[in-house]
Amino acid sequence: MPLETASRPTPIEDITENFSLLEEWDDRYRYVIELGRKLPAFPEAQRTDANKVQGCVSQVWLATTVEHRNGRPLLTFAGDSDAHIVRGLVAILIALLSGRSAAEITGENPLALFERLGLGEHLTPQRSNGFRSMVVRMRADAAAALAEAV
Repeated sequence: MPLETASRPTPIEDITENFSLLEEWDDRYRYVIELGRKLPAFPEAQRTDANKVQGCVSQVWLATTVEHRNGRPLLTFAGDSDAHIVRGLVAILIALLSGRSAAEITGENPLALFERLGLGEHLTPQRSNGFRSMVVRMRADAAAALAEAV
């Protein structure tokens, strides 16, 4: 497996490669939890109602930072959850979408990655719905950043 450090997020390519190397779902669950543990600490001040993701059974917070480069809004996400597996799902979404342009984010299909990793068939319906709620939130933030840029 590629070497991963706590100082940088795990690239999405490494995550998908590591998933393909893990055959047992117990190992994949442990890996998702490990990804969540590697997320940077989420500031207490960011645990607000505005950052709370609606539609998740667990407590989930996502904070979005928009930076404009060359006239394009780029979004950076930070997140946290009170549930270990959900925190890992947050880490996967951040790896996929954070640091990308708003246009790329709105054009990305994180649910396809979710299915490709086999998460849809191995997570509870509540966690799957929570994942979808996080995707909706991140894409809405990207769409809002695009609308403001016009």
